Amino acid sequence: MTDASRPLEDFLTFSETQEPGEILRALVAQGLDQLPLPGQGHTLARWRALAAVAAHNLSLVKLFEGHTDALAILAELGAQAPAAARTWAVWGAEPPANRVQATLARLNEGLASGSEVLLSGTKAWCSGARSVDQALVTAWLSDTERCLVAVNLHQPEVQVCKSGWEAVGMAASASVDVRFENASATLVGTPGAYLSRPGFQHGGAGIAACWYGASARMAGHLRQACRSKAEPHALAHLGAVDIALSTTAALLRVTAAQIDAQPALPWTMDVNRCRLAAEAAAQQVLQHVPRALGPGPFCKDRSLALLLADLPIFIRQCHAERDLAALGQAIAEQENNAPWKL
Repeated sequence: MTDASRPLEDFLTFSETQEPGEILRALVAQGLDQLPLPGQGHTLARWRALAAVAAHNLSLVKLFEGHTDALAILAELGAQAPAAARTWAVWGAEPPANRVQATLARLNEGLASGSEVLLSGTKAWCSGARSVDQALVTAWLSDTERCLVAVNLHQPEVQVCKSGWEAVGMAASASVDVRFENASATLVGTPGAYLSRPGFQHGGAGIAACWYGASARMAGHLRQACRSKAEPHALAHLGAVDIALSTTAALLRVTAAQIDAQPALPWTMDVNRCRLAAEAAAQQVLQHVPRALGPGPFCKDRSLALLLADLPIFIRQCHAERDLAALGQAIAEQENNAPWKL
């Protein structure tokens, strides 16, 4: 299997002081954004690459995952390949108070992929808005018909707001509001295709890989401390962290193999299970590692301090009990009477 994470790890070693937007551009310029596509036989290699970037910096992986997800979406929907050395984002959040409306630029034109539309409205939670060139944005053609559009952000009709993010955690991801005022854009795929494609679910497990990568990095500090001094309580904390991370890693490996074996299936329940396991593992790491290490490492190591601030915010992309309820319902409705048989 191709290890897409090793070149990324080598490159990121020399990028400690740069801003996430600058690092993303450098990664694209080096071709390190060309990850294996989901469901093409190397899904686990893709997730390992995402985990490696997350271990370096969570604000960076927020931008990197969005960029690589955009490339995967364009490929899956058969859209025109993006220009070389351009950075992308995917903005699909749909809070009730922020809705972007799309109208056909030519009234007599059909709703085909590549059709020109005009965007109006404010999009919330736009990660990397100040640093990326183009974005895939969900918009509404009517009250019930959602579509995906590609928009060039370097046009006067697109305004990146200064407001929209007040948290200390993930601050460098710059997830602010973006306002569109009759901005030019093009349809990507047919209306509804963005959410109905199998890759929408597959990408959700890629986010879990990001949570896992950051959690493993933080746990690595505890392991190193235990190797230097085998203090019994710290070792107990390390054991608890190992159980959580090892379980999540096994689920990610199995799910990646399932996606590669049958990429036309969404694997919704399995992806949800991966996300919940990764979120639970992150919570375990956040509970055990600071208790074991004490304040010193978090006060003297900036990258570790950033992980401690960023990870609790990033994992809230999990929908908590709502996702647990969805998983429970899927298990209850399964025809298999022994879902946990070994």
